[in-house]
Order: sequence, then C-alpha cells, then structure tokens
Amino acid sequence: MNIVGHLINGTMVSETDRVQDVYNPATGSVSKQVALASKATVEEAIAAAQAAYPAWRNTPPIKRARIMFRYKELLEQNADKICAMIGEEHGKISHDAAGELQRGIENVEFACGIPELLKGDYTKNVGPGIDSWSELQPLGVVAGITPFNFPTMVPMWMFPLAIACGNTFVLKPSERDPSSTLFIAQLLQEAGLPDGVLNVVNGDKEAVDVLLTDERIKAVSFVGSTPIAEYIYSTANANGKRCQALGGAKNHAIVMPDADMDNAVNQLLGAAFGSSGERCMALSVAVAVGDAAADALVGKMRDAMQSLKVGAYTDSSNDFGPVITAQHQQKVVGYIDSAEQDGASVVVDGRCPEVSGYEEGFFVGATLIDGVTPQMQSYQEEIFGPVLQVVRVNSMEEAMQLIDDHEYGNGTCIFTRDGEAARYFSDHIQVGMVGINVPLPVPVAYHSFGGWKRSLFGDLHAYGPDGVRFYTKRKTITQRWPSAGVREGVNFSMPTMK
Repeated sequence: MNIVGHLINGTMVSETDRVQDVYNPATGSVSKQVALASKATVEEAIAAAQAAYPAWRNTPPIKRARIMFRYKELLEQNADKICAMIGEEHGKISHDAAGELQRGIENVEFACGIPELLKGDYTKNVGPGIDSWSELQPLGVVAGITPFNFPTMVPMWMFPLAIACGNTFVLKPSERDPSSTLFIAQLLQEAGLPDGVLNVVNGDKEAVDVLLTDERIKAVSFVGSTPIAEYIYSTANANGKRCQALGGAKNHAIVMPDADMDNAVNQLLGAAFGSSGERCMALSVAVAVGDAAADALVGKMRDAMQSLKVGAYTDSSNDFGPVITAQHQQKVVGYIDSAEQDGASVVVDGRCPEVSGYEEGFFVGATLIDGVTPQMQSYQEEIFGPVLQVVRVNSMEEAMQLIDDHEYGNGTCIFTRDGEAARYFSDHIQVGMVGINVPLPVPVAYHSFGGWKRSLFGDLHAYGPDGVRFYTKRKTITQRWPSAGVREGVNFSMPTMK
C-alpha cells in the first residue's frame, strides 16, 4: 500500500515504523497510509530549516516574490489534480475544493507583494544629524500545524507569507488527508524554493510536541479545535515561542423580521451545509427574531433542503460530501440525537441518508432542528457537521446577548434590510468576523482572519497584515555620523529634542 512520507530538505523521506490509515470518506475504504514522524524525523526537519535560514533570510524580498509568482502559476496549472486529491481524502465536492484552492492562491498573491509589505519607516533628523528607521526582520524557523478541513487553504494561510518574509518553515498537516498538502509543498520546490526552506512532516501529537518544545522553533501557527488550540498556545508560550492558535466556533446568523427571507434561506443553505458543515466559519445556528420570522424561515428551509444532494466528490452535481471519518459521523449523529432528546424538533433528518453505490461512506445528510435552546448540549458545543439549529428569540437585543454569551466568537452575520440595525449589530457584537447579509464573512487575503473570545489564542490574526506582523519582528535603528572635528561632550541626561 502507498505510504505518504515527509518532505525534508527537498527530499521525500519514507518512514514505516508508525503509520496510520488514510480513508476515502465517500467509500469508507482505506486508500493509503501516512507515516507518523518520530521525534528524530521532526528534529531532522527543524535542522534542515535552520541550516537554510541564513541564506534565505539574506535573499532579497523581490527574489522571494518571484518564486511566489511562479508558485501561483503552478498551483493554477495543477488545480484539477489538487482538487481530486482533496476530494479523495477529505470528501469535498470538486466545486468546493476549487473554491478552497482559490482562496489559498489568493494568499500566495498577497505574499507576492512582500517587497512593499516589508518596507519599514524612515525619519530624517529626529535629532541634530540623527536619523531613525525601522525594519521588519524574519524570526527564523517557524512552524504551522493545520487541520483536515482545508488541507490546502489553511497551510497557504501560513507558509507562503512566512517564507516570503524571510523565515524557513516546518509544516505539520493533518494526518487524515495529507496528500494535497504535501503536493502543494512540492510545487513550491518546483517553483524554485531552495531546499530546506519548506519542510513537511506528517504525524500526530508526538510530532506536534517536538515543534512546541524545540528551542529552534521561534513561532507556531495553529488552526483546529479550541481545546487543542489552548494546549498549543499554552505549551508554545511556556517554551518562549510566539503563537497564534485559532480554535473552534459556534457561528450565529440573526434573521430579522424584515429580512429578504428567500435570500436568507439561499445563503443559509450554502453556509450551513457547504463542505458538510466542516468549516470553522459554517453557520450552525439561525437566531430568528419573532415567531413569524422563525416559522417562515423553517418552512422555506425545509422546502429548499429537499433538493440538496449529498454524495461523492466525483459527481459535481452533489452539493456536499461525507464527513471525514466514521467516528466523526457518529459524533454528528449523536448531537442530533441529543437535541431531539432535549426536546428540540428535527424538521429535516439527515441521520440515515441513502447514497447509492456508497453505502459504506461517512455520510450525514442536511439536518434542520427547530426549538433549540441555549441549555442544550447541541447548542453549546461545535457540531462541525451539516446541521443547522434554529433558536427563537423575541428581539434583536436578545439575539445579540445570546451570541455575546457564547464562549466562541469566530463569525456571525445578520440578515436585514435595516441599515441602522446592521450598523448597531456590527459595531457592538462581540465577535471577530461579521457579515451583513453575508453568511460566510471570511476576510479576503489582504485583510486578516481571526475570531474573539475562545476562538483565538494570541494577539494577531492569521494572514493579511497581521500575518506580516506575526512572522516578523520590528527593529528600530537610530544613527548619527558626527561632522568632522565636531564632538559632543558627556551628557548624563536622557536625550530629548527640547
């Protein structure tokens, strides 16, 4: 059976002491195995990155940018192959995989502007004959730990910009769907990246803990669940590393009585069920203001969901595919069971979908649950599946309080025709990413991505301007060249311009 290995110092490294099965979630069968890196293998990758750093740090930013330009072209030329890899191991339908890849490519495009992004500040004559300026310098060897749900996009939130800033990188992708991540790393080698600048190690907690504790790693980026994000952040910080750790979500959409209900339904369908709900920005709760709005929403959603198709990635007419594993399938179904047992009404039941020819696949159909309350476990926790829950409230203020009280603060949106309500909502809601009639307010590559509260550990968001700040450190230089024959006397006071 094919074993997915590691990319270290420009060479594929095979390791067979510990391996894990990789499944095709549409068929439920094992498609390959992935090597789980030992401590020694991760240390080898770190050493390769450390050895490559001095030369890469001193490579002019414009030369780094040219490699990124070539990389973008290679990603586009190999798009179909990459999307097929995503589909086979993640289950994502081809059109959804193409959207993921495009969002990743946009981050490469942003990194292509690195000569401009790294420009510092310069001030002449801050004092008599004294000039001062700042520089953004790379950190050194940095690491990324990425999740299964976006095997190409999330890694490209990290390594293109980190590398363009002059760092070298060690990436630990999800062991559940490693092939597309490894392939896009190889394409960057093909684009001209020197050996050792980007290294990929597949693995589990053993590999992660090496990255978190090795003193050669200066910073760690992470995307995943909140419990793991908190562990990553606390462990990295305890070992003196800069860290940004993006965690879980429970994203709410407020549906106001004046909303364009047909538009809201169309938007909610894609935001709740796209990618099988396995998105940290998926809308999993619709908060309907007033029973009239709730009844209209539930009725229209129920009708629209009858035409949704769940199936294999190979059929582009499908709307979404399976969830990632049989264990996760059982977990999602367990949340639906729990909501029903707690008194909620399962309006559209996706617990036993029939997918002809793929009876062993890890499928969960689109599910709509009404009458959910904040006390229910299904409301409190992140389901990460194709499940939309409806909570009924009496006012916008009550809806906002519901959102603010939740431990997560990743994304939210409001559907309304009222500009005053939209402005008040966006100004006061305690959530990091907000949409106004936009259900998935994922920032474009030249802004930054990140939630509030327990959806983010760390001060800086991912990619965009915050990404540049995260992967660099500012140095300020003050310089004077005394005129010939002119020397100042000794001054023991703090220098000022008074």
